[in-house]
Amino acid sequence: MKLLALETAAEACSVALSIDGEIHLRYEVRPRGHSELVLAMMDELLGEAGLVPSQLDAIAFGRGPGSFTGVRIATGVVQGVAFAADLPVVPVSTLAALAQRACRESGAKRLLPAFDARMGEVYWAAYHLGASGLVELEGREAVAKAEDVNLPDGDGWYGVGTGWAVYGGLLAERMGAGLEEQMPDLYCSAEDVALLGVAGFEVGNTVAPELALPIYLRDRVAKKKSG
Repeated sequence: MKLLALETAAEACSVALSIDGEIHLRYEVRPRGHSELVLAMMDELLGEAGLVPSQLDAIAFGRGPGSFTGVRIATGVVQGVAFAADLPVVPVSTLAALAQRACRESGAKRLLPAFDARMGEVYWAAYHLGASGLVELEGREAVAKAEDVNLPDGDGWYGVGTGWAVYGGLLAERMGAGLEEQMPDLYCSAEDVALLGVAGFEVGNTVAPELALPIYLRDRVAKKKSG
């Protein structure tokens, strides 16, 4: 199977190409210029593999939550490429991808990924490592004030992402002995979007290009308040 994965939701920009389980990656931490960088990375990886988009089986992307502009960059590129090449799209949660990277690099099995959502809030979720070797969501993803985050019980939890860089002190105090370690400098990688994307494709979690849309958790909150 051949799947291309894009991730531009935060400071890191990355593209991964998965070919029968072997992943080739381009990754760079750069706060600006993701629009040009992601296209260059994509062209480079496909060129090295001797592929064109129409030879892929699917394309995956980090669908958010994350930076408003960053998430829209990946969404726009994926929609364009998928439509032109008639490819199915696999949307992947950026919180899940961040948790997957933490599992892969640290061996952690219980993850609390969090992004700084500005305005005193964090995008957050709780994940655990499943029997398949991929992370599984506990409850739902949400946006909340750091002091209002509904933290899980138990111990062995790893705090991951920029939300911990900004609110790590408060969150750690609330977690107490349940927090094993903080990894505030870890960003999402397209490598993990690819891992989760392949799994999603295999079980049919794909959408048409025009339905490959970003997820803004604040939209959900706004709709509930106005409803």
